[in-house]
Amino acid sequence: MSIPSKDEIIESYRKRARDYDVTANLYYLIGFREWAYRKKAVKALNPCIGDMVVEIGCGTGLNFGLLQRFIGSEGKIIGIDLTDSMIEQAKKRVKENRWSNVELVVCDAAEYEFPDSVNGILSTFAITLIPEYDKVIKNGAHALAAGKRFVILDFKLPSNWLSFLAPLGVFITKPFGVSIEMASRHPWDSLNEYLKNPTMNELYGGFSYIATGER
Repeated sequence: MSIPSKDEIIESYRKRARDYDVTANLYYLIGFREWAYRKKAVKALNPCIGDMVVEIGCGTGLNFGLLQRFIGSEGKIIGIDLTDSMIEQAKKRVKENRWSNVELVVCDAAEYEFPDSVNGILSTFAITLIPEYDKVIKNGAHALAAGKRFVILDFKLPSNWLSFLAPLGVFITKPFGVSIEMASRHPWDSLNEYLKNPTMNELYGGFSYIATGER
């Protein structure tokens, strides 16, 4: 299976933007606790009241509510996404919740200029889709304030006895643009290179992970 181009990824997510939240939650049917994993990823970010957090590949804003509980109205969320239709759905979520501290940007993450002294960077089920993920992580690492974290929650190929199920895992995540080649990427290696105190915890039998790095 070939790696989809950015244009193909944009078109794919445009088609499913309206129903993305429902589609994502269907993973519960196969025991994938997506919402619980999102909560773990946000908790790993260790956000505080007043923090400015950048979310890479924010999609429809599924993580915004979780982040708001930690940063409060004094904080700020900057959500960036490659797909305009996903950002439109995120705007609706922001409006419905009357959040005045969310900035949304349609942008290729590889070209995004991070603000100085960011208090946290989060990416859930997105950075594996970015060919230049190493550049994104490097740029983000340089923008983080001292002691702050970069957290990634994403899919991966298992390295244990479940590896024979990798084709099935890719088939299940294919609607979200995932391929064997993409799932073979190791963004956590970039966290290890550019940040301190890296951690990497496997989830769901090694098909997913949460990785963190600290400035």
